[in-house]
Amino acid sequence: MNSLTFGRYTTFNTFIHKVDARNKILLLILLLVAIFLKFSVWSTALILSGVLFISLIILMLISKVSFLQLLKSLLGMWFLILFLLAIYIFVPNSSYHMLWVTWWKINIYYDAFFQCGYIILRLLMMLGLTMVLTATTKPMDLTHGFEWYMTPLKVIRFPVHEIAMTISIALRFIPTLLEETERIMKAQASRGVDYSRGRFFKKVRALFSLIIPLLISSFQRSEELADAMEARGYNPKEKRTSYSKLSFTWRDIIAFLIGGGIFAGVLVLFIYDKNTANIDLINMFFGVSIGW
Repeated sequence: MNSLTFGRYTTFNTFIHKVDARNKILLLILLLVAIFLKFSVWSTALILSGVLFISLIILMLISKVSFLQLLKSLLGMWFLILFLLAIYIFVPNSSYHMLWVTWWKINIYYDAFFQCGYIILRLLMMLGLTMVLTATTKPMDLTHGFEWYMTPLKVIRFPVHEIAMTISIALRFIPTLLEETERIMKAQASRGVDYSRGRFFKKVRALFSLIIPLLISSFQRSEELADAMEARGYNPKEKRTSYSKLSFTWRDIIAFLIGGGIFAGVLVLFIYDKNTANIDLINMFFGVSIGW
């Protein structure tokens, strides 16, 4: 469970840590949009994904976020990956044309593996960007950032502060619940519960010994948090002030120019790809065409 670091803030004095939370939220949204833009030519999609992936690695190195932890987080989603692979292999798709083998009258194409790998790469980048945001931004700064973006909704009496506080508490509880899950699993394992061996129904019964205590512990923590907030006079209806004020600096200008430039470049290529013939970056720059 310790491999899942999503939602866990780490204290470092890096450039990314000092960027304003509102700027990081905006850049996260722009880069996520850039990641999931679909291009018609495989070579273009893979090249742009490679550029975005290299940018993510540089971003993680600057913010001191462990790439190994990101890979471990992806390994925790192995069931989803296998499910996607099975869907792409066994569900017919008229766009596939690179036949690999025929097995039991089922045609298996190389394209299915390429498509699944492309989805996994985009999922990896999505997790990495989100991990950078949560690892370099304090939960309260995230709350203020979300609340700042939702300020116009106050005109229609939308509960902006309550929603922002809920998001912040949810992000804060993710690492807490992971630690609690690991503690319960170790306690149950010391009592003879085995989560990795046995038949299917035995594993299901073993999971109940984990889920029920985890739910009880979650309700207890929620009640303790509510009591603590009430004891400190928390009232979401009243106008609140903040101990630390968010402010834009020269770092935010640099971060926005770099992140916004990457998004703008990908968006221009996407618009060009939709309005003209399929764009092939390899053929454009090197005169080599890949017929995927």
